Amino acid sequence: MSSSTVDERWDDHWDDGLIARRAAGPMPENPHPAPEGGQTEEDSLPPLGGRYGGSLRTRLDALHELVGLSRTRLENDTLAEAGRVLDEAAARQRLSARHTVVAIAGPTGSGKSTLFNALAGVPVSETGLRRPTTAAPIALSWSEGSAGLLDRLAVPGRLRRRPLAGGAADEDLQGLVLIDLPDHDSAVTTHRDQVDRVLGLVDAVIWVVDPEKYADAVLHERYLRPLAGHAEVTFVVLNQIDRLGVEAADLVLDDLRRLLDEDGMALGEHGEPGATVLALSALTGDGVGELRELLGRFVQERTAPALRLSADVDAAAARLRPVYVADGQTGLGERAREDFAARLAVAVGAVAAGEAAERVWRRGAIRACGTPWLRLYRWYERIRAYGSTDPRLQAPVEDELTARQRVEQAVRIVADEASRGLPAPWAQAVREAAVRGADGLPEALDELTVTLGDPAARPPRPAWWPAAVLAQALMTLLQIFGALWLVGQIVGVVPPGLLPPVLIMLAGIVGGPLVEWACAGAVKGPARRYGQEAERKLREAAAGCGRARVLDPISAELMRYREVRDQYVTVSGTRSGARVTRLGGAMRWGGTRAGARMR
Repeated sequence: MSSSTVDERWDDHWDDGLIARRAAGPMPENPHPAPEGGQTEEDSLPPLGGRYGGSLRTRLDALHELVGLSRTRLENDTLAEAGRVLDEAAARQRLSARHTVVAIAGPTGSGKSTLFNALAGVPVSETGLRRPTTAAPIALSWSEGSAGLLDRLAVPGRLRRRPLAGGAADEDLQGLVLIDLPDHDSAVTTHRDQVDRVLGLVDAVIWVVDPEKYADAVLHERYLRPLAGHAEVTFVVLNQIDRLGVEAADLVLDDLRRLLDEDGMALGEHGEPGATVLALSALTGDGVGELRELLGRFVQERTAPALRLSADVDAAAARLRPVYVADGQTGLGERAREDFAARLAVAVGAVAAGEAAERVWRRGAIRACGTPWLRLYRWYERIRAYGSTDPRLQAPVEDELTARQRVEQAVRIVADEASRGLPAPWAQAVREAAVRGADGLPEALDELTVTLGDPAARPPRPAWWPAAVLAQALMTLLQIFGALWLVGQIVGVVPPGLLPPVLIMLAGIVGGPLVEWACAGAVKGPARRYGQEAERKLREAAAGCGRARVLDPISAELMRYREVRDQYVTVSGTRSGARVTRLGGAMRWGGTRAGARMR
């Protein structure tokens, strides 16, 4: 059903003759004649809300991205307010941009309905001593095309009015949709529920207070303080000043400003954006014209929906701040990565493996280049140790290839480092990513060590080893030759001559250890490098396995957090383009708050 059709439908319901009888005369069919070409000024505007522009569009897009990226990390209740703001933004965007919906709210007996009628120029809303007087929202529209907005507010057709007594001819108020709400402190629960529901949907609010209830704790704690961020779309009207003297009215108004300041609501003074505060008497009409002028200027700017939505985005961003803003610098530094790799290297025994490889390399070199008699002694020692029951000579029981507890501790430490300072949901996500990656990591490290093999199993042999072995064999042959020569002299087979065989045998006896000592010195550097290379390979393999299973998932979570944090920064960005024109009329009731105190 089109908006015009809906307008015609509820027009038939409200025109029951009450307003018509009070009208000064018949309303012209078209108070704004169409220019040549058949198109009115109002028709030249877009019929619907169109697209939000500027920073608001950017912030809404960022909020949409923020909610999408956070759904798997945050509870639905945490994102509920942001989702509601996005839904309301989409709903308001589809509706008329030519209209500004302003609600009149306040406590019982403050004179809301009287002010509503004063602005309309005719008694539209019922007034009286019976409380509560207004039981349901009543809408007053100064121009057509607002049916969709009123449908959104759930205002029934029988409660939709038009200001027939000259109000429709007021060009300044064209586009204004005024809503008279029930009392927010009504004893009827449904009345309070209606107030809360409508306040979440309108573009601006006029809070009407009286000299008795302007400091009411319920008003300030339940509404004004939580809505302090909506100051630019808030009017606070001190009604019934006809009951006070001029000085008393100024004192009450200054105290009202003080209370609003304590609520955190910025006041629009000296051209600064903020709430409009003024005093009037709806009964006598004193100050109503000023409010009417301010409303006209406010409506013609057509910025109220965007300002209201910007304030809603601000409020949603403030609620989301604890789950997106970190305490201090976050991330996983290079030092933390290196420490994690070092702990994994200890867990797989990289250092021990390197030292073992170095020892085996040196032992092999010494064994290959050692004297046969020393090798025979060592062989005897191994045989003796293998067959002995002495616990001091038994081979120690080998540990597992990886220490599971050390791996778990390394993962826990790096997860704590990565999550330090993060908001609780993202810190939990980082820890969960680390735990998922650590599942099966000890087994993977075990397989890794098996795949690489034991570097001490088959150590390489340098090129000079054969020469050293040949030299050692020569020294052994000299010992044997000298010994045989002496035996031959003893048995008389060889002519006597003690010195030559003794010198030959002595050369072999001394030369063998010298060759072994020289080989032991020459093997230190290559053995150390071999051990270091074995340790490096195992370290790199363990670090690569840990990086793929733990560090990369942690980095992905941190990257996701940085992405949502950047989106949050955009959402909570400084608002621009604040209005500074509509507040001039309110200045006559007092300058700054400091000036009010000076008076």
